[in-house]
Amino acid sequence: MLLAILLPFLSFIIRGKVLTGIICLILQITLIGWLPAAIWAVLSLNNERADNRNKELIRAMRQNQR
Repeated sequence: MLLAILLPFLSFIIRGKVLTGIICLILQITLIGWLPAAIWAVLSLNNERADNRNKELIRAMRQNQR
């Protein structure tokens, strides 16, 4: 989470979203763009974590039905 706030572009690149990381870096280069880039990276990270939790729940529910 700290990485997403301090270096938003790096947060995307580490998660394998290179093109998004480059776009974020371009936005982040401007001082005004730093805050939107950080917010974008944090929201993206939270969405990815929520998607992973949902996948785990669906997998667990399917295993319980058998």
